[in-house]
Amino acid sequence: MSSRAIATIVAAGLGIVLVCGAGTAVLTGGTASACTTTASPTATHSTGAAPATTSGPPKQWSPIEPFNSEQVGNAVTIIQVGADTGLPSQAWVIAVATAITESSLYNLTTPVDHDSLGLFQQRPSQGWGTPQELTDPVYASQAFYRKLATVDGWQTMPLAEAAQAVQKSARPNAYQKWAEHAAKLVTTISETLGLASCAPNGWTQPVQAPVTSGFRTAERPTHDGVDLGAPRGTIVRAAAAGQVVRVRCNAIDVRDDSDWGCHRDGDKDLTRGCGWYIDLAHEGGIITRYCHLGRQPTVHVGDAVPVGAPIGVVGSTGHSSGPHLHFEVHVNSDSTSDGAVPPEPFMAQHGAPLGQPG
Repeated sequence: MSSRAIATIVAAGLGIVLVCGAGTAVLTGGTASACTTTASPTATHSTGAAPATTSGPPKQWSPIEPFNSEQVGNAVTIIQVGADTGLPSQAWVIAVATAITESSLYNLTTPVDHDSLGLFQQRPSQGWGTPQELTDPVYASQAFYRKLATVDGWQTMPLAEAAQAVQKSARPNAYQKWAEHAAKLVTTISETLGLASCAPNGWTQPVQAPVTSGFRTAERPTHDGVDLGAPRGTIVRAAAAGQVVRVRCNAIDVRDDSDWGCHRDGDKDLTRGCGWYIDLAHEGGIITRYCHLGRQPTVHVGDAVPVGAPIGVVGSTGHSSGPHLHFEVHVNSDSTSDGAVPPEPFMAQHGAPLGQPG
């Protein structure tokens, strides 16, 4: 089923109208400086209000493999609440992955472990709320995001670490295995509901670090991107929502054209190539490239990733003199040198200037 078909089904079931900027209601497309949402009375409520109806999602919500319509409906609620909070989509991914781990995206109204309830298996005895509140998916989602927002540095943590900081689970490593599924749900649902275009942070810096080498300078006329001087191990994030179209190790020994490999650092004199790198394809024929990653990425070709999703870590593989991220932007769906454009003005125009504090 196409994304537009899913959008029609999901939006109709949720009863959502998106209001962007000066009040233009949209489901897809456009850019707005602000975005709020309105929903049917049973879809949302503010903190402290009476819990919303929790009789289950409408049957017309379409499954998104491997999740059925009920699970998708609950994911829609989590994502919509996340958008309402103003937190970026990486928070939505953390929340959805947590709910998959804790409840398989079902609103559990009977305690399974001690007094744990709802999508996130939150406990009344731990101060999360009353049983009635915690079995309301909207309230439970709001509670999760409120706690996440208090976690210092959650934006740069691995998903499992951020989720564990909120949940304090006895199985802290269980969250990470659902990261890919959560990212796909967030990307599909946010795009079909128009949240990708209305939510803040439609573009973000792949890393927060100074620009140490520019685009096609006099000293490096074939340098098709910019170098961002982030330390080794820094999380690299998707600059915008997109699809992974290439994951490759490209490191060649210049002395005999043999494979240098990406299991070790490269060398500025002896190695050519991008090392471990990822290409993401975005709307409008835009491609972003992330080079010299420190290890094999966890994303795979075909994966959908939301803006800000972790896709790798900074390293020094390939033609590199030290740890940094080489970042490129290409237009017209052209991943060759002919399609490369200067990343600094491009990112500034998209509200995510490189080399600036986040």
